[in-house]
Amino acid sequence: MSLRPKPEIENLEVCPHGGPNHAELNAIGLAPDEVLDFSVCSNPFPTPPEVWKIFDKVAINQYPDSDSIELRQYLSAKLGVAPDNILAGSGSTEIIRLIALTYFGQRDSILILAPTYGDYEVACQITGSKVFKHLAVVQDNFAPRTEETVKLIRQHQPRGVFICNPNNPTGQYISRQEVEAVLDACGNSLLVLDEAYIAFVDDGWSSLDLISSGNLIIVRSMTKDYALNGLRFGYAIASQEIIGDLRKVCPPWNVNVIAQKAVATILRDNDYFDRCKEKIMEAKQFLVGELSRLGFQLLPSRTNFFLVRVGNGKKFRDALLKHGILVRDCASFGLPEYVRISPLAMPECQKLIATIQTLRRAGELDANM
Repeated sequence: MSLRPKPEIENLEVCPHGGPNHAELNAIGLAPDEVLDFSVCSNPFPTPPEVWKIFDKVAINQYPDSDSIELRQYLSAKLGVAPDNILAGSGSTEIIRLIALTYFGQRDSILILAPTYGDYEVACQITGSKVFKHLAVVQDNFAPRTEETVKLIRQHQPRGVFICNPNNPTGQYISRQEVEAVLDACGNSLLVLDEAYIAFVDDGWSSLDLISSGNLIIVRSMTKDYALNGLRFGYAIASQEIIGDLRKVCPPWNVNVIAQKAVATILRDNDYFDRCKEKIMEAKQFLVGELSRLGFQLLPSRTNFFLVRVGNGKKFRDALLKHGILVRDCASFGLPEYVRISPLAMPECQKLIATIQTLRRAGELDANM
């Protein structure tokens, strides 16, 4: 009899993500660098040249610092929190799994505000936890119903609560007052506040002082802001006690030496992301205006990415991919009628609109919008 994994793993479903599927591209005769990728919600502009200079200086024959001390010191100065309140990770998804492994176990109930990032559920299932969801509805543009969330927490007293703010894929962004209400209701429950896309929000509010107000872990990513997707870097901000617990589970050397040096370098440039953000939002407004003019229904979003109702998201995605353009089919979020689009530079955005117009005239796109 062959060896089987534990039941939680045997029944685990892999969570789809944005980005190109190399096997799929190979099957249709496309190379990854031939694809315009609107499916990944990150900064589309080049990484600062200073980052490239580090590659000749990094000693890749040596282990990285397991504690990411230099990097956490830079983050501490930037954020205004102590280094001991920060845990560095190989992307925010690693942080999410560390949280689940540290705090959740079999028969624990976990509340997830949905539709949202699928790896919250995957992380909980790995630990044998039981997930239940509070679903936002299209009539509210998928805005969370915070009063109902508070009632659910008080009724079920879950071990953990996941909120993505701003939310992926809807772009909804809830207020400080709403988060405080949820945190107050949590009591002994752990609130995980995923702010991976917070840098893209205009007039956002700071949650950092809330880490002393309850069982709260703030999760952030820098790969999306600073075009470092391939290096992987995210971090958690929490009380020193919580960070200490997470460190016990964190693998040694989890952030590679190149990522540590690259992020430390880019944190010295205070203007890079602001310059990029201005161009990103200009491109977003162009796409929103042109898609609306073409008759598509778009949902309001506080981030760089947004949802478009296209009738059949998979067919829409597949039709564009044949022309070297990739958008995010949202079926895995429970939204099969939608695609998610994140802007690239203006010339690429213009090509996306032109391609959609061409495909519609040829009858190759689902007309049920």
